[in-house]
Amino acid sequence: MGIINDLRKKAEGLNKRIIFPEGADERIIKAAKIAEKRKIIKPILVDKIDLSKIKKYAGFYSRLTKTGIKTAEQIAKQHLFYSALALKSGDADGMVGGAVYTSGDFIAVCKEVIGLKKGFKAASSFFLMEIPEYKGGEKGVLMYADASVNPNPNAEELADIAVVSGNTAKTLLKWEPRVAVLSFSTKGSAEHADVEKARKAVEIAKRKAKGIDIDGEFQVDSALVMDVAKRKIKRNIGKVAGRANVLIFPDLDAGNIAYKLTQRLAKAKAYGPILQGFNKPLSDLSRGANVEDIVGVIAIVAIIADRQGFN
Repeated sequence: MGIINDLRKKAEGLNKRIIFPEGADERIIKAAKIAEKRKIIKPILVDKIDLSKIKKYAGFYSRLTKTGIKTAEQIAKQHLFYSALALKSGDADGMVGGAVYTSGDFIAVCKEVIGLKKGFKAASSFFLMEIPEYKGGEKGVLMYADASVNPNPNAEELADIAVVSGNTAKTLLKWEPRVAVLSFSTKGSAEHADVEKARKAVEIAKRKAKGIDIDGEFQVDSALVMDVAKRKIKRNIGKVAGRANVLIFPDLDAGNIAYKLTQRLAKAKAYGPILQGFNKPLSDLSRGANVEDIVGVIAIVAIIADRQGFN
């Protein structure tokens, strides 16, 4: 059936209010209609600004950012800010954008208006990689994070990515997360500042995580292949080594390269990027996304909205 079809089916009947800042985009309109027909969402398509809401949203933005009310009114009339403020104020349950806006613009506005979960220093994203004939991970599916947001996270940020990704896997996908923090070293086989960053991230993540198995540092074969893990880890192999279903990459170079290699060489289906770590359910889109891609993201955001608070 496929993981994305399974998620779409689970989202049917949720009827979540999802706002779309690019409501005039043809792909968004078509995807929203499909999702509405399946009762996944009650779409709010922002093609024209509802001026009756501007005073409310401008006041909200003015208080949030200490901006003068006149300036706040002009900002609130911009579709992306308008949508983010609607979500922040409770007039929507989730937001999907990025079909037209760049990821940088979309994420910057979301950080300013929506903000990050308490105790977290980094927003991040994940891809679901559905790999043909692969028997590992979770029925042939792996989660990759972060592959689109953080160019070079420090240890604390990397720990946040590990924890929030594990929470996503547990609550959205109903997995028992086995989160591997990746490196070019396996449990002390090499020494370098980047290896030390991964080790520190694991220590921090283990303190912050609740009910999630997080371990590392691992080379990717040690994380995925049990025979390799047993050869490289002499004792205390743990629950993650050789059995990981969530892979945490040390930087954006590694994450982006890995997901595209997996997609192209293993003919995997790559679903994402899906944003995580924000105070409200929302996600970015690839500007090359087609209608079916967008419907999949809508379903995921609707499920997140239904289980709000998990990440």
